[in-house]
Amino acid sequence: MTAQYRVLVADQIALDGLAPLRDDSRFDLIIKPGLKGAELADAIASADAVLVRSATQITRESLARANGLKVIGRAGVGVDTIDVTAATERGIAVLTAPAGNTISAAELTLALTLALARRVSAADRSMKSGQWDRKSFSGTELYGKTLGLVGAGRIGGEVAKRARAFGMQVVAFDPFLIADRAAALGIERAELDDVLRRADVVSLHVPLTDATTGLLGDRELGLMKPTAVIVNAARGGVVREDALVRALKDKRIAGAALDVFEQEPLPADHPLRALDNVVLTPHLGASTAEAQQNVAIEIAEAVRAALVEGDLSRAVNAPGLGGEEMRRLRPLLDLAERLGILAAALAERGIARVEVRYAGSATNGLRLLTATAVAGALSRVVGEGDVNTVNALHVASAHGIRVDQIQLDRRDGFSEHLEVRAETESGETRVAGALLGEAHPRLVRIDDFRVDMAPQGTLLILRNQDVPGVIGRVGSLLGDAGINIAGYHQSRLDAGGDALAVVKVDARIDPAIVDALSALPEVHSVRQVRLDRG
Repeated sequence: MTAQYRVLVADQIALDGLAPLRDDSRFDLIIKPGLKGAELADAIASADAVLVRSATQITRESLARANGLKVIGRAGVGVDTIDVTAATERGIAVLTAPAGNTISAAELTLALTLALARRVSAADRSMKSGQWDRKSFSGTELYGKTLGLVGAGRIGGEVAKRARAFGMQVVAFDPFLIADRAAALGIERAELDDVLRRADVVSLHVPLTDATTGLLGDRELGLMKPTAVIVNAARGGVVREDALVRALKDKRIAGAALDVFEQEPLPADHPLRALDNVVLTPHLGASTAEAQQNVAIEIAEAVRAALVEGDLSRAVNAPGLGGEEMRRLRPLLDLAERLGILAAALAERGIARVEVRYAGSATNGLRLLTATAVAGALSRVVGEGDVNTVNALHVASAHGIRVDQIQLDRRDGFSEHLEVRAETESGETRVAGALLGEAHPRLVRIDDFRVDMAPQGTLLILRNQDVPGVIGRVGSLLGDAGINIAGYHQSRLDAGGDALAVVKVDARIDPAIVDALSALPEVHSVRQVRLDRG
């Protein structure tokens, strides 16, 4: 049987792991690792798929003649060596293998934790210098201690299982950790500040996004016990390194173990290298033979499914779509994404179900609108890399989140109306938007409150008592802080009852200002939401 698909293996990938392709007669594997420049472009030009790991760079120039290329497969989770924009422009799906390194990363987290607890690295250095110094390396046991997880997805869940085996209590902050999964893993759910205050070991397992960049700074590290340690085998940048160095130097926390850094390779003169209460490793999370085998199998299966079945559930980029229908859908897709972001921000933690309701003329676009809304809802918190319209439903399913979609007749007098509902254990949050004309999206409802605001930029959502002077006090507080109000819409159900205000500001405001707004006697709650992804 003549092979139907040519797959270029352009990097050092475990060949045994490529068995799903190697053993299928429909595929012809071309093994040429280490190609660069024109040679790489020549090889890609005749391929249906190309597989890479981390050494081979897939650039715009590499794809210049890739007229038949359908898939780029990355045997790992990061795509920093692939020009995803160029691939998307050419309609090439970029697939990753996010699960293959789960066990490897979880075990490294435990290794780093034990190295800190028992001072293994320092004792090793002492022994190799000719000393026998037992008294200087007294450690602590993990048994009976509390592990605080920031993120409890695939890797965080595996860390929790192993920590429980050591006799640790596990508490986690993860907005998408539902009660059933938490119970199955033996995890207590808590807010971030509570996790930091209680934990003896804080372990990070979140992606690097706008919401998580600098998630732990001076204030957050200041909440930790002076005897506590922090472990980061997730992504550099989640912890502010300058704040971490200060906390370690001042002994405000006992230690840190880091596998990832804001800048990699870590500069030779970086202050972290000089601290004796720090364990450092050079991004070894996926550096095991088993992990490399697993990611090879995972990406081989994903590429086979993509080429044979059209299954792009492992893609990190939306496929290139054209035509009049897509052009007409774009304003609705933008609205769907922003409504998803807003619904997730306003919902309580532990979203178990997302429902998308659409009333309009795009009868073939409901699934795409649903995926886009779910991508917005998941974009800031899920740790499987970039969430988008291609993989959003798959990611939601992997996290136990049910997704429903309903096509409705015309609603509220709008020709194009979209509603996103986020259901949690404590209730349901509903946000709705509409198109005015063909391309002017508006936010028209939050729960039972009618609103009218462009869903753009940074919004403050206030729930307050409907009494005189509230708008003035909110405006004065923001004005005194030098914050310009771009729009203010107040909505109420009954005079003197509860009201909701949507305040559009020119830029993201300091959390201290949000706290000050929350402290106003008439204000019940304040949420700050940035609706532009990235």
